[in-house]
Amino acid sequence: MSDTPSVLGEADLKPVKPAGPFSRWEFALALRYLRPKRKEGWVAFIAIISFLSTMASVFALIVTLSIMSGFRSELLNRMLSFNGHMYVSGQVLNAPDREQALARIKAVPGVVSADPLIETQALVQGGGQTTGAIVRGLKPSDLASMQYVYKSLSPEARAAFGQGAYGGNRVLVGQTLLDQLGLRVGDPITIFSPSGADSAFGNLGGLSKTYYVGGAYSSGTADYDRAFMFMPLEQAQLFFGKEGVWDVIELKVANPDQVQTYTDAVREAAGRGALVTDWTVRLAAFWGALKVERVAMSIILAQLGIMAALNIIVGIVMLVKNKTKDIAILRTVGSTQSSILRIFFLAGMMIGVTGLVVGLVLGLVFCLNIGAIQHFIEGITGVQLFNADVYMLDAIPAKVDPADVIWISGWSLLLSCVASLVPSWIAARIDPIEALRYE
Repeated sequence: MSDTPSVLGEADLKPVKPAGPFSRWEFALALRYLRPKRKEGWVAFIAIISFLSTMASVFALIVTLSIMSGFRSELLNRMLSFNGHMYVSGQVLNAPDREQALARIKAVPGVVSADPLIETQALVQGGGQTTGAIVRGLKPSDLASMQYVYKSLSPEARAAFGQGAYGGNRVLVGQTLLDQLGLRVGDPITIFSPSGADSAFGNLGGLSKTYYVGGAYSSGTADYDRAFMFMPLEQAQLFFGKEGVWDVIELKVANPDQVQTYTDAVREAAGRGALVTDWTVRLAAFWGALKVERVAMSIILAQLGIMAALNIIVGIVMLVKNKTKDIAILRTVGSTQSSILRIFFLAGMMIGVTGLVVGLVLGLVFCLNIGAIQHFIEGITGVQLFNADVYMLDAIPAKVDPADVIWISGWSLLLSCVASLVPSWIAARIDPIEALRYE
């Protein structure tokens, strides 16, 4: 056996396959740069600040937009429970075949309920005080269509409403109005009518009658609880001089967000002389204000993401400055400019994506448990955080909209990409000779 070592020729050398973009070593090096040595702790501190800024901005966006969506949904549900989704008025309400028209309207696909109403403003007096209220007359069987009102009533109040001649002498009053007048269930309450029954001497306006509070409802919307009281339809027709008359037919449909799709079918079912409107017309000012507020708040809160992105830029710039010598060495041993760019780009994206994920998780957990958090804080501080008299609702609502989550995630990722790309491009253009000259 010969001791002469064998010589490898060119044919025996296997070419080394170059690493592709975003290879494992680029990820490992980017992660290592974010975990510097103890003497470079200030670099880690800046990275932590950038992470916390991104996390806080995502958390604020998720919580704020979810509360706004919950407020919009809850408030609209309560308002539409009172005001309905569609309304039929006009000559059809005085026609002899109005009952047949009402039956045809109820048969329209998608119409959940159709209730004839009497609605009149009046003065009410009780407990030595006088205030204004809206008296709404409806059939006792239609009371269940107002779910928030119906659920808050006691079984006794539901059973007693409408009992007796012409519906009896019991009315349902909002708890806020009762508190304002200092009344309780069973107390007398006097209603003054601006108009009365017609007689040989003309219309007997200014009539008054004493009723009894048959039940107190609490819809969770203070403005409605303060303004509305309910009376059986026949009693309202008799007291307000509207016998044989309906003011409006109030409809509720299966999909109130698409209420316009029911208009033609309802108009055809109601017949000639019918005027059909919907809640988007009656509540146009409120609906428009909600949309404008949502857009404005989204734009304002989006600035938080920009501020977090600026922190990422600062963090990566400081990292590049600290790793200038390492960049020069990497370039000397064969790393390309694009590889250097990707390393620092990945470092910035790690900060941004980690902040995004943690912010999303914290925001979703907060929104899903917002009721418990509210009660916990109120129990500790003894202060009511969400006053129904101010905010119209008695609890903080939160509704996580998947579209909001997607928008927030996309916006944060875009800002993280842009913020990481700028300092990474600067790092890739560092001249290794100039960087090592004074080392």
